[in-house]
Amino acid sequence: MITVQNTINAAVEKVWELWITPKHIQNWNYAFDTWHTPFAENDLKVDGKFRYEMAAKDNSAGFDFEGVYTKVEKFSLIEYKLLDNRTGSVYFEIDGDQVKITEVFEPNATDVVSMQQMWCQAVIDNFKKYVESI
Repeated sequence: MITVQNTINAAVEKVWELWITPKHIQNWNYAFDTWHTPFAENDLKVDGKFRYEMAAKDNSAGFDFEGVYTKVEKFSLIEYKLLDNRTGSVYFEIDGDQVKITEVFEPNATDVVSMQQMWCQAVIDNFKKYVESI
């Protein structure tokens, strides 16, 4: 399993809203400035589907992050299953005026685990910057 986390200086209501809303997801869901998320859809409920299209800005590479939600506890927990049957969880822990987000997920079998860890940590770091900037 891979674990990434960050502590966001914002109320849980704001953190949750920016994590789940497609127009916001498109503004933070990338690891490097040379990548972006040109499309995002999200139906946050049990059995609801999500799909985030992630692509290099020069169109040299891209992939869809896509799956179904298996458990949703508002302001607390999101669990999902990807199309390839890997699973993941996102925990939202309130600590005063901050929220610690921890994402735990199964790595894919084709990419180096350390690269997947670095990529996902960069995404969650971008999320922190985005939330704290608006």
